[in-house]
Amino acid sequence: MSNEQYSPQLEENDTINIRAELEKYLIHWKWFILGIILTLIGAFLYLRYSTSKYNASTTILIKNDKQGGISEELAAFEDLGIVGGSSKNIDNEIEIIKSRKLIKNVIETLNLNISYITEGRIKESEVYKNAPIQFTAIDSTSEILNKIDTVFNVEILSADKFRLKDSENNVVSENNFDQPIIDKKLGEFKIEQSSVFDLNNIGDNIKISVRSITKVIDSYQNRINISPVSKKSSVLRLSLQSSIKEKAEDVLDELVKQYNLDAINDKKEVSEKTSGFISERLNNVAIELGRLDDNVKTFKDKNNITDIESEAQLVLQTNTENRKKLIEASTELSLAKSLNKELDKNDYLPANLGLSDANIGNSINEYNQLMAQLKRLEKSAGSKNTVLIDVQENLTSLRSSLKRSLENTVNSLQIKVNSLQREANRFNTKISSIPSKEREFLDIARQKEIIAGLYSYLLKKKEETAISLTATAVPNAKIIDKAYASDIPVSPKKKIIYLIALLLGLIIPFIIIYLRDLLDTKVHTRKDITELTSIPFLGDIPHSETKEKIVINEGARSSTAEAFRLIRTNLDFMMPNKDKDEKGQTIFITSTTSGEGKSFASINLAASLSLSGKKVILVGMDLRAPKITEYLELPDRKGITNYLTSNIELDSLKFSIEEIPDLDIISSGTIPPNPAELLMNNKIELLFKTLEAKYDYVIIDTAPVSLVTDTLLIAKYSDIVLYVSRANYLDKRMLIIPETLYRDKKLKNLAIILNDTDLKRGYGYGYGYGYGYGYGVGQGGNRPWYKRIFS
Repeated sequence: MSNEQYSPQLEENDTINIRAELEKYLIHWKWFILGIILTLIGAFLYLRYSTSKYNASTTILIKNDKQGGISEELAAFEDLGIVGGSSKNIDNEIEIIKSRKLIKNVIETLNLNISYITEGRIKESEVYKNAPIQFTAIDSTSEILNKIDTVFNVEILSADKFRLKDSENNVVSENNFDQPIIDKKLGEFKIEQSSVFDLNNIGDNIKISVRSITKVIDSYQNRINISPVSKKSSVLRLSLQSSIKEKAEDVLDELVKQYNLDAINDKKEVSEKTSGFISERLNNVAIELGRLDDNVKTFKDKNNITDIESEAQLVLQTNTENRKKLIEASTELSLAKSLNKELDKNDYLPANLGLSDANIGNSINEYNQLMAQLKRLEKSAGSKNTVLIDVQENLTSLRSSLKRSLENTVNSLQIKVNSLQREANRFNTKISSIPSKEREFLDIARQKEIIAGLYSYLLKKKEETAISLTATAVPNAKIIDKAYASDIPVSPKKKIIYLIALLLGLIIPFIIIYLRDLLDTKVHTRKDITELTSIPFLGDIPHSETKEKIVINEGARSSTAEAFRLIRTNLDFMMPNKDKDEKGQTIFITSTTSGEGKSFASINLAASLSLSGKKVILVGMDLRAPKITEYLELPDRKGITNYLTSNIELDSLKFSIEEIPDLDIISSGTIPPNPAELLMNNKIELLFKTLEAKYDYVIIDTAPVSLVTDTLLIAKYSDIVLYVSRANYLDKRMLIIPETLYRDKKLKNLAIILNDTDLKRGYGYGYGYGYGYGYGVGQGGNRPWYKRIFS
């Protein structure tokens, strides 16, 4: 049968009862309070013993002509082309600051791969700067420290000695401080006393952790955060979280320092390259100038020349302007050719040495900046880094452009020199009348003048480069705020942890109750019966807190006794009207399965009717599993089975008990091999007529209907059938059985009794209370205090 067939009220009542839903959880308020208390205690212990983390941050200004500007002291040299003209990409600088090379320098400088840990009662704590001992590697190479991961313990025995233990606290050796120790993993090292060591440290056990530098680099690369303060600003904020404030501050300060040192070294490399180029050219020009001086001296000595003829002087004066232009053009041509050769070396170019084309000077500065950026990125970035590839492409493009510009400049200067040379030759023709010796002297003097001009120019540039070399010592990043960590930890956050604990204290019991309710298929309350069946509901029998088998007597005032009195009253409204000559009413009591309190209900209902002054008999007709004598803890005796199988008198089978002397009882008797056939005996009808004639009420304790057909075989003799269902025991899906019997009219005048309920919860919106497993008799009276509180 479908749900729609036996749950008629479910279709009519499809609204949600908010109060009922709330009561399902509010009835368990003790569990919510317990949950909150436990989670708050857990939160307190977590905060008490967890390691707090602090956030340290520093801000720096990346110096940049367009955004940061150059210093006022260096602005005077801007026209020399040795400072300024650089525009740094902030993203590139962030990558450089977070490069493995710089972080490795920080780790090696601060020894961050070595940690000193002391053991507390609950947790271990790292000691930073205040460790009484110090680990020093003697000949361990950086390759070993890059790979090693080891932990060992040092127990300080005295002011001179210590005991070395492995990670499992096994003694390795006893050594003196400053004594070299050889280890297979670490190589040669020693343990020294630090500046804070004193006699109070004797007996201390300090754990030393030596971690792989590679892993430490990875850790700090992930933890160090660098971001610009705004999109249009070249100010960067560096931050780091650590359990030790001073350590985080030192790491950030040292990282900025290493970044500035790296940038200064890059600038020095460019300046030193330029200085070396100028010095080399000066040496060559000086040699040439010395040779020309010797030629002049030799020529004058040989030809006894002390003065130049007036005509030669006049020609020289006329030709002065032409010679000046020729010298300038020749000097510039020489520089252009030299720069063109340097460009083929794929390295830094000398700074602008005075070419007339300003674009070439700007291109050289831009070329050197890109070359510096390339060298720094090659240290920190992989070959597939997009920034590195962009710089390489820009450098290649700029080199090609600069090469073309220099070649065009050489060609144009060569044409200019040739033109000026022709002009000089024309003037030479004018002085053809000058004696050949004087002409030879003028050639030597002219060459000397050209070389001397070049020498003076190079001396000037050498001085400018020296100034530039000094200017490179200026840091690339200006520190705005040094690293600082607040005393307030960023994690764990107390308020958030306590709030989460409070919510968990509410949510966990809610989820448990909800899931238990969701997965619960048991019948609990009258509401479950009335929603899932259309059978009349006769009454509840509450859970009994005593061990008494018979809960009702003349003085009984328990809720269970009152429930049976109420059922006794309700029976009057359901009993069919009989003729005056018909005396007794037959009441069948059955259930779906065994264990639902059918015998408990039969005996106590019979007792209740007997106390009302009626003549009552209780008959056990569950022939397969006799329960009455077993329930009353009486020995087996003859009963209905003996009556049906022999000629024994019915009156001889009756007996009574001390608790209910006015109640007659007939037990089921011996278990027969054929109970179904036995119940079809003709003597059954005689049995019921006899009993109904002598008694006002005949209470029949029958077999469960879901297991056997015994009850259905004799159902025609009943006036009313009381169907006992046990709360927290019967599956709701089993209610289809009594509903089917009721609709098919197989059980006449059927009514349901709900046994073992908890009436303190009203008509039941809560679930999951524990009960005893007797027939309605619980063990609650002897439950421990914690079960009574949280039941």
